[in-house]
Amino acid sequence: MAGIVQRLEHRQVALYLAAMALGALVGRLAPVTAPMLSVAITPLLGLLLFATFLGVPLVSVGRSFLDLRFVGAVLTVNFVIVPVVVFGLSRFVAADRALLLGVLLVLLTPCVDYVIVFTGLAGGARDKLLAATPLLMLLQIVLLPVYLTLFAGPAAVAQIEVGPFVEAFLALIVLPLAAAAAVQFGARRRRVAGAARAIVILLQALMVPLMMATLAVVVGSQLAAVGAQAAALLTLVPLYVAFLVILVGVGLVAARLGGLDVPASRALIFSGATRNSLVVLPLALALPASLALAPLAVVTQTLVELVGMVILVGLVPRLVPGSPSGADRS
Repeated sequence: MAGIVQRLEHRQVALYLAAMALGALVGRLAPVTAPMLSVAITPLLGLLLFATFLGVPLVSVGRSFLDLRFVGAVLTVNFVIVPVVVFGLSRFVAADRALLLGVLLVLLTPCVDYVIVFTGLAGGARDKLLAATPLLMLLQIVLLPVYLTLFAGPAAVAQIEVGPFVEAFLALIVLPLAAAAAVQFGARRRRVAGAARAIVILLQALMVPLMMATLAVVVGSQLAAVGAQAAALLTLVPLYVAFLVILVGVGLVAARLGGLDVPASRALIFSGATRNSLVVLPLALALPASLALAPLAVVTQTLVELVGMVILVGLVPRLVPGSPSGADRS
């Protein structure tokens, strides 16, 4: 099995692109499957994160939280620099309230779920990013209304519900993390150590197939909806690409100024560039019918970002070369 896993990891970027292409094909040829694929997103993502957390020694997460240099850099990039970038980019769609709200919702909220997976694939410090997750989640809940008020007006805040944030955090972070902690604890208990270790080995072997399935399902479930409004949403693609490019540059500069090591630098780049699209999508879907383009603006960002993340898995180690000896690798 080890040989198969190594071959999958060696070809993972090509496999992820193939999975996205397959999802796009299904979404295009069989749009009727979109509701079923949408239902599968949360369970698949939860399982993927469970497998990811299993590969992170959770005892190291507490120590990582004390790395104030990294935590400070992550919070500064996401809640000081990103809002400035987002404000500038959002002015290009400021005349369309639905597109403006969609862009603001998705770009102002840092990712707290699959960013950990992509960080690990690129040799980044998953444990440090996992330790920062509660702060990232809490601060985006508190600060999103503030930035929406500043960038879109007070009326925008009244239309946003906080419930989906809490539900997503429980389903995608707390539950998989608790399950991973239980398995890691079981691996130290003689009575259940064999079963626990078997679960770890199996889930680690399934990391690449799980990521492929997640990418295919997300793309396949959302493509038809985006395609129906392609003309209006096409204007957002350059904005989302620009955001990725700018934040990769910001992450590189911030990591150097902060004196971060190789794994932490890679994690910082991914944290700044990756957004919370799967969590804020329910928020956008809860908006009035007059703002129906807002959730599609969020979905468009998801599709652009997934392609970007697959590229960054191969690109970031070249931008930040060196041995990721301090990282938890997949």
